[in-house]
Amino acid sequence: MIKIIDNIRDIDGGQWERLLQASPTKSFFQTKDCYDLYAANSPHMQPFCMGVEEQGQLKGIIVGAIQADGGMVKRFLSRRAIINSGPLLADDISDEALMTLLQHCRKSLRGKAIYTEFRNFEDYSRWKDVFMNSGFDYVPHLNFHIDTSSEEIVEDNLSKSRKRNIRLSFRDGAEVVENPSKKDMHEFYDILFDLYVNKVKTPLYPLAFFDYLFSKPYAKYFLVRFNGKIVGGTLCVSFPGHALYEWFACGEDGVHKNIYPSSVAKYAAIMYAARNGYHHYDMMGAGKPNEAYGVRDFKSTFGGQLVEHGRFQAVISPLLYEIGKVGVKIIKKL
Repeated sequence: MIKIIDNIRDIDGGQWERLLQASPTKSFFQTKDCYDLYAANSPHMQPFCMGVEEQGQLKGIIVGAIQADGGMVKRFLSRRAIINSGPLLADDISDEALMTLLQHCRKSLRGKAIYTEFRNFEDYSRWKDVFMNSGFDYVPHLNFHIDTSSEEIVEDNLSKSRKRNIRLSFRDGAEVVENPSKKDMHEFYDILFDLYVNKVKTPLYPLAFFDYLFSKPYAKYFLVRFNGKIVGGTLCVSFPGHALYEWFACGEDGVHKNIYPSSVAKYAAIMYAARNGYHHYDMMGAGKPNEAYGVRDFKSTFGGQLVEHGRFQAVISPLLYEIGKVGVKIIKKL
């Protein structure tokens, strides 16, 4: 018997925890903590959670958030349901149960989002046909997983140029701030805001989102200070024993001679993962295959494994989706 659970309050917490420990697709982004993070940052994001049981046993969970940006018109045209990391699945979930969960996900989000997207951080290739038969298209997308099984492996995998930049930065006065003050974090946010809004022209969560994470044990800020000022950093979230996820990163690179804050912050986070029993460091995206992408070139110098776990996407409103794509292109050209 297959049963859909459409309310987070009806999901058995013990079964959820056991699924998190055993699933081959486990991640921070399918935890109750992640759902609470989304819920705490309404109205910028509207959380959703659903699960599927087989014979009374929890076999799959989807945790995500409907996101939108800007004023009334822009928010209407930018509504998207994002499931970071893909669904949490039992190794033995049946194709029928997964299809039931995916079809319910599409149906429940109709009228609320223009499209639904699973951004996979693990390998879902064995379930690809089920996703596609449930109305989702596969979109190729790259990522880097960095082996953090030991500090020696991390050091050996760094490129010569990256080692040099990190060494020069420390030599000339850069320091890592692993336990920053809220003032330090706000300086980091200012740099991140400038990067997203003025340079990349991509929406950024409000400061309240970062304030919420500041006191959470699963969130970790690795900030870089130079001459008494924060000049860059990385914000990570964690699934202990498995992966440390690089959610946001920025740095004033090229501003201070011999100081490479983006490199130092990323290095500090990766070494933290190696020292604290994480299997790998997840860079959460490296662009599309066969498309030039400077960020991917930079990430590659840290010696990770380039993987293509892709994304599964279902467009719910094709007309609004096309209008939104045109709008994004116009904004990025301004």
